[in-house]
Amino acid sequence: MLVAAAVCPHPPLLIPTLAGAAAPELDGLRTACSRAVGALRDARPDAIVVVGGAERAGSYGAGAAGGLAPWGADVRVGEGEPVLPLSLTIGRWLLEREGLAASEFHAVSFDASAATCAGLGVRLAARPGRVAMLVMADGSACLTEKSPGYLDPRARRYNAAIVEALAAGEVPALDPGEAAELWVQGRAALQVLGGVQGHLGGEVLYDAAPYGVGYFVVRWTE
Repeated sequence: MLVAAAVCPHPPLLIPTLAGAAAPELDGLRTACSRAVGALRDARPDAIVVVGGAERAGSYGAGAAGGLAPWGADVRVGEGEPVLPLSLTIGRWLLEREGLAASEFHAVSFDASAATCAGLGVRLAARPGRVAMLVMADGSACLTEKSPGYLDPRARRYNAAIVEALAAGEVPALDPGEAAELWVQGRAALQVLGGVQGHLGGEVLYDAAPYGVGYFVVRWTE
């Protein structure tokens, strides 16, 4: 049974050592992520599962390692060859920073159907015991003229609808095609969480776009 969930973004600059001068503009985001992950600990779960988007779907065990060499930093989490995609690497880093460990990691393809994503959520929540889920999901990267995807007039309302739904303990219906147009890399991961919505209360801890990308942090608790 799902007893808690946290939604966090996964920009590489979230890790201070990668940010050079520690990117102080992200201090509020780091604090919010700590609070959200701390809520998972407070729920006393038997298992913590981490879900994030990636180019290819895949599942990884608790010992899977990740690294940020492609982003110019000698940062690694775990032992052995780095195999985790960016979203799950940042997820593992967030957990370890709070003294927690994942039971398993799941990468869902960026273009996965809503049904596929929801089905994964149902399976993960059906694990024996108390389950907590860390969902790594960025919002739209089309919020400003300096955004990676440039400015799209639809993006701000789309991003706001996601945050509003998460605050209510829900995940809105997200069309994969429109999400791709608006550079919403977290769409698939959010729809995994959508497969188990309905009985937890939501709280938004952070909602901003410091680099023209929607970063939101939300915790769901009983």
